Amino acid sequence: MPTSDAEGKDWSLDWFRYHLPNTVTDVGPGEGTYAKLFRPVHEGVWWTAIEIHKPYIAKYKLKSTKTRRMYDEIHVEDVRESEDHLFHRDLVVLGDVAEHLPREHAVALLERIVAAGAWNILVSVPIVESVQGEVDSNPHEAHLHQWDANDMDAVMAGLGGHVETFRGGTLGCWWWTRT
Repeated sequence: MPTSDAEGKDWSLDWFRYHLPNTVTDVGPGEGTYAKLFRPVHEGVWWTAIEIHKPYIAKYKLKSTKTRRMYDEIHVEDVRESEDHLFHRDLVVLGDVAEHLPREHAVALLERIVAAGAWNILVSVPIVESVQGEVDSNPHEAHLHQWDANDMDAVMAGLGGHVETFRGGTLGCWWWTRT
């Protein structure tokens, strides 16, 4: 769904406050959960969104306006086809995104993000069985892989760098930092 469980958001916000990134790419922002959560903390951030489902841009008012800041730049595309420069950011957010990709595509994407020069990566995924099909006429909402927390631990550790982890009852969150 284009929404996210509240679990792990305070933990993520604490890490955002600690790192205070100036450039963020939010992959699959849906309703803009992370921009809404993080923007008030550090308003000088340049926010880029990569959203595959164009109707979400208008539905969730993702474009910045003179009176409301959401995303400064929006790319409507499949993140697997995005230019690498979109990942050369202080922070790349994959908030409830990896489960919408086949496992090998999610791992390859994370490796690409690191290779492209991201300084921090925030990943959030359901760590319990979370079967989901198409939502709002969006076939990309289907869950294609059920992540296990230990599996994501191994994937994130395999990226090098330093990893902090939050495991809730429903969601797991990982904050990776380049060392």
